[in-house]
Amino acid sequence: MEFLHLTELRKKLDSREISSSELAKYFLARIKKLEPQLKAFVTVTEEAALKDAQEADEFIGSPGENPFLCGIPYVSKDLFATRGIRTTASSKILDEYKPPFDATVTRKLKEQKSVLLGKTNLDEFAHGSSTETSAYGPSHNPWDTSRIPGGSSGGSAAAVAGGLSPWATATETGGSIRQPSSLCGVSGWKPTYGRVSRYGVIAMASSLDSPGAIAHSVEDLAHLAEIMAGQDEKDSTTGHVPVPQYSRNLTADIKGLKIGIPKEYFLDGMEEGIKQRVMEAVKELEKMGAKTVEVALPNTKFGSLVYAIVAPSEISSNLMRYDGIRYGHTVPAAADLLEVYEKSRAEGFGDEAKRRIMTGTYVLSAGYYDAYYKKAQKVRRLIVNEFAEAFKQVDLLVCPSSPNVAIKLGSAKDNPLFGYIADQLNIPGSLAGLPALSVPCGYARPADNDTPSMDGLPVGLQIIGPQWGEQQVFNAGFAYQQATDWHKQHPSLE
Repeated sequence: MEFLHLTELRKKLDSREISSSELAKYFLARIKKLEPQLKAFVTVTEEAALKDAQEADEFIGSPGENPFLCGIPYVSKDLFATRGIRTTASSKILDEYKPPFDATVTRKLKEQKSVLLGKTNLDEFAHGSSTETSAYGPSHNPWDTSRIPGGSSGGSAAAVAGGLSPWATATETGGSIRQPSSLCGVSGWKPTYGRVSRYGVIAMASSLDSPGAIAHSVEDLAHLAEIMAGQDEKDSTTGHVPVPQYSRNLTADIKGLKIGIPKEYFLDGMEEGIKQRVMEAVKELEKMGAKTVEVALPNTKFGSLVYAIVAPSEISSNLMRYDGIRYGHTVPAAADLLEVYEKSRAEGFGDEAKRRIMTGTYVLSAGYYDAYYKKAQKVRRLIVNEFAEAFKQVDLLVCPSSPNVAIKLGSAKDNPLFGYIADQLNIPGSLAGLPALSVPCGYARPADNDTPSMDGLPVGLQIIGPQWGEQQVFNAGFAYQQATDWHKQHPSLE
């Protein structure tokens, strides 16, 4: 039951083979059993979930068609505002925050009468790639609980991969959906920037943040995209482009599709097993009639450098509001207003958030804005233009989602290439606001393997499309999953 796809759950609920209340109780029981191993949650909303499930059952029993997600449980990354439910961004500064409103995505899911099981762990304010910067400790990878699930959406990926939820909301700024999806062996969708509303999603870097989803299949993601996407008057950055019926337009016929293989995305330092699995996936796409060609994206190497300037700058601006007066943790006693600011922020923010605030404030300060931030934005435009030229030659780009399989918890700080190489694979597409998928494409043995019996850990295939090109991306991912069964394999948890 725990690994059924959303389309399968929809059929079982509509036929009354199972009730939403039974589903909710089943997943809540799995959470209670496995959460001590996975630490995927910040908050479990058992009481509210059972109430919502009962209401969904009453709706399903009434005449008329049921919304696709009606009665289906899900979990939400703890960045999405949920009215009356604790929303922390995995930071002590928001430890007891209960929003008085819902994020637009949350509202849309409520309108579907879906059932929220809880809020998932992440790197604090999404600052990281392993969930190890969370104020509540790291989440663990279901394939090997001594390893990271990736980040920042690590709790969402671990919950889905471990069978604690059929799907999860997630967000991405520079790989935070694709990388954890890859490491946990699940399917993740990063939308075109502006395809999904950011309203009510606690901000990291506003020109990059993209709410998306993690599930067990591309078909599920296509259904979710139809529901989550669309223009929102509360978010001026959402696009005016109509939302297609992605799921109805899915096709496994990719004959003649032109796929580019960017040579810059196969870097020195990447694990050999990753390259092998991805190229095997490329061969599978070729068998189905796709045509592949090598493409050059030379500005890729500047992506992580641009991100290192743009993201902290926007983080610094966004985190200004948490000052102990208007928002966030407040110290119980202080001599004056300045001490309120200093002590509240010192106690509330973790080390990574402080580093990014300081970096961003420096970059935006007088005398340095033109030297750093303005130049970074100019290079960002070069990256955007380079992708646009590439998509005049090809329909899609295919490459690895991550340069490595999941590494040991605590080892990222000793691996200087961990974040850098991963950034090279994900950040350029984020800077350009492009849609992308990560789908499972096999297994590879970790470089630090100390378990002789281990067959390997999940590898992700990344599929990148042009802006607003979700349908092409979904079709390629769907075709690949029709021809393979990697997405149907799951970890064994006791």
